[in-house]
Amino acid sequence: MTATPAAHADTATTSAASEVTPGAETGTPSLVTGLNEEADATGTAADAARGHLKAKKSRYRIAHTSAKDLASAGTTTGKGGKETVRLQQKYRGVTVLGGQYLVRMTKKDGKRTVTGTSGSYFTELKLDTVTPEVSEKTAIERAVGAVSSQLGGGLLRAPAKGEKPGGGRLSGTAGDVTVLPQGSGVLTRHITVTGVSPADGMPVKQEVYIDAHSGFPVMQYSGIKSFGAPGSGAGTSVAGTSGTTGDAPTADATADATQQLVVKGSGTRYNGEKAEINLYQGADGAYQMYDYSKRSADSPYDGPLLSTWDARGREAATASGAWPSGIRTFRSDTPDLGKEFTDSGAVDAHWAAGKVYDYYKNHFGRKSLDGKDGFMYSLVGVVNGGKPFTNAFWDGTKMVYGQGGGDYRTFSADTDVVGHEMTHGVIQHTANLVYAGQSGAVNEAIADYFGNAIDLEADGRSMDDPDAGLLGEDLCTTLGPRECALRDLNDGATTSKDFIGVSHNGDNGGVHLNSTIFSGALWDMREDLGAKLADQIVYRALSAYMTPLDGFTEGRAAVIAAAQELGATKAQTKIVKRSFDAHGIVPGWEKALGVDTDTLVSKVNVAGTGVGAGGGKYAVSRSDEEGGEPYSVWLGNTDGKGKPQLVSGNNGNYNVYATTDGRHVAWAEFSPGSVLFHVRPVGGGVDRVVGGVGANVSQLVLGGDLLAYTVTNPQTGLQQINYIDIKTRETGVILAKGFGVTAMPSIHDGKIAYATMWADGGDYQLGVGVLDTTTGATRMMPAGAEGAQGIGQTAFTDDGVFWIEDGAGTDPFKAAVVRADADGTNRTTVVPESGEGSLYAYQLTASDDAVNVTSLPPATSWANETLPKLFQVAPDGKGGAQRVSCNRGDQVYASADEGRRVVWLDGTTGYTNVVKRDRPAGAC
Repeated sequence: MTATPAAHADTATTSAASEVTPGAETGTPSLVTGLNEEADATGTAADAARGHLKAKKSRYRIAHTSAKDLASAGTTTGKGGKETVRLQQKYRGVTVLGGQYLVRMTKKDGKRTVTGTSGSYFTELKLDTVTPEVSEKTAIERAVGAVSSQLGGGLLRAPAKGEKPGGGRLSGTAGDVTVLPQGSGVLTRHITVTGVSPADGMPVKQEVYIDAHSGFPVMQYSGIKSFGAPGSGAGTSVAGTSGTTGDAPTADATADATQQLVVKGSGTRYNGEKAEINLYQGADGAYQMYDYSKRSADSPYDGPLLSTWDARGREAATASGAWPSGIRTFRSDTPDLGKEFTDSGAVDAHWAAGKVYDYYKNHFGRKSLDGKDGFMYSLVGVVNGGKPFTNAFWDGTKMVYGQGGGDYRTFSADTDVVGHEMTHGVIQHTANLVYAGQSGAVNEAIADYFGNAIDLEADGRSMDDPDAGLLGEDLCTTLGPRECALRDLNDGATTSKDFIGVSHNGDNGGVHLNSTIFSGALWDMREDLGAKLADQIVYRALSAYMTPLDGFTEGRAAVIAAAQELGATKAQTKIVKRSFDAHGIVPGWEKALGVDTDTLVSKVNVAGTGVGAGGGKYAVSRSDEEGGEPYSVWLGNTDGKGKPQLVSGNNGNYNVYATTDGRHVAWAEFSPGSVLFHVRPVGGGVDRVVGGVGANVSQLVLGGDLLAYTVTNPQTGLQQINYIDIKTRETGVILAKGFGVTAMPSIHDGKIAYATMWADGGDYQLGVGVLDTTTGATRMMPAGAEGAQGIGQTAFTDDGVFWIEDGAGTDPFKAAVVRADADGTNRTTVVPESGEGSLYAYQLTASDDAVNVTSLPPATSWANETLPKLFQVAPDGKGGAQRVSCNRGDQVYASADEGRRVVWLDGTTGYTNVVKRDRPAGAC
């Protein structure tokens, strides 16, 4: 920490021992420690906190300190009269996402003293209005469309037999109007999209923020915290859904108070150990998994309750964010629970929940996850599509454990999983770290840290055990701990060699991928300081210093400040700092990340829109460096020469989905009531509006005189391709037979290639079609011998039509790249579906000289190798595919230019940069 400039400090009253750390792009300091300043002791703690900030305006630069502008988000009290007040920033009455400021005080002998402050208060916000122009209905439609596009970004697949495609399986619920603290602020409508993913049947819960002026989705991330990687059994990462509606059952209504509240039972854990289980005997004589033992003897009918519910065979989609109808607690005829309760995971879930409660109560005096002795619910045994679901998640109110199967036990089998997921509940009710990017990685890191601490304490294990830092090591039926574990706190990860830049579409911005960098620092600190002091420091940092948008650097500062507050010696403080230094978490660490690509545009700060290239030009949407400016379209040269030029104007709307063929540049302008399509010559000239729609648009493709785009129907979730002749402005639609889909267009010489799904009797078929817009004739490309199970993006060049096709290969996640002549002849395989040289083909783009394939492997564990990577292959497939770039992190939205040059959005540095390579890097 460094001393703040004099302009930010109240030098007349700041103690000489205090330290003030300036905030980033705000006049309010991010951290102030060492204060000893009197505050009002007659009113509430929140009033005293606001009064302090008002009295020290020259230090804090907070102009508005009323309860309307700084709403109380809760006050926690601790030993020695400690008070921590969380104040939520409001801008003209509207909540600012992540805008929280904390004031730490002590109250003794009728006096109140401020000891420090911290957090994020955004002083640069300046919005003309806080009234949304976009209606709630339009915002919901566009949010659902944005999530549909993200889920359907890969291959088009037919629905299960007896079902229809789309089916309206996603829905949106409007939340509060919210200011995103980017630049001068972005006013948004917060929409929560829930339902079931059409791609894999997994539950979905996405938090989507729709720009309140233009209606463009500027941010989205998952609202559910899962333990495992997407492919650790079921296929994709867990997200939430409204599922079956209904509130949590009222435990006291189920448990007859005339019966015995606490019965000592027993059961066998997965590891073979006998465990004492607290049960309840109901009026029917059955012993139920209610644990009333945490209640005071003075008030046995009021207080905390732990309960474990039998959700075996219920779909995860009905247990996430809601309660499956008709479930009840696990129950037995005797207090000695048999093998069924072990194999289902009920014994471990119930026993471990008690250990979580005891850990937080005994070490920190915390009353349950919410700090108010709220009930702790566990649902055990959910499935996905009737198959084992080997994952676990916290959905904001309760724990949900999937049914084990194959190589995995039910995820409650490992206490650190239970501790990890329930700690997400503690985080939610303290710092509430936003589950995206660096703040999400810190969220995961702290959940891992405490989950591991709870596990070691419950099992009486020492950190000296070589496997002590493993998480999830007890989940496997056959593999040993080290082979089974999903993460290792002692893996030595650092920012310089392990940080992976990821867009929010992948792992919520790297929340799991990058977590062990931060948790590893905490683990080192625990090894060197001892568990007792280290745990107190991390908990104090979480509960009294951190705020929702804190990343690695802010997290480091919080932990160091908490250590100093708790009386750490100079030697101990040095250990804390050394732990973060060893993992590369130092100010400015992001600047040291290297790439093997040429950067065309840095820090474009855009979401949900890509980059287009062709004819030596690229077109991309771009915001300002803070990300607060509405997106505008810029055009540049792919050789990097010259400066990019603004072509769309900056008109307050969002100009997105830019595409170019080297002759023209086109884009979509999102406005409150419609989406307009613009076309402009690359050499300059008139910006023409050639058409518009009122629905969701997810993709634009330009070629010659044709502009094609994909529209999503908000009622059905189905997609179709529309096209426009940019000279005549005549329009057309490419429809599928029956209740079908057309999507993923590409254009060449007046023809449009596309992926399609159509009804054929009671089944749905998949294929690739080519429409000649001059004659109106449609020709289907030849199918594989066994038909297609999935069809991906098309690309149309002088060499013919290319597409991704998932046939009946041995690996269900791999797909082939296929080509055929435009007349449907000469079908050949460019990249095989299985065997040597095969890829997890996900996206496709091509020039006359090269085919570029984005490969996205299924994630059985979080690693750089599970992120989208770019490969290149010759149009005839000879020589096989080579890696285009060896950069770490996301390689997305690839677009082929001339020759072998390819342009894409790269996340390696932690920012979104437009980069290019002129030829493949080869093997990495």
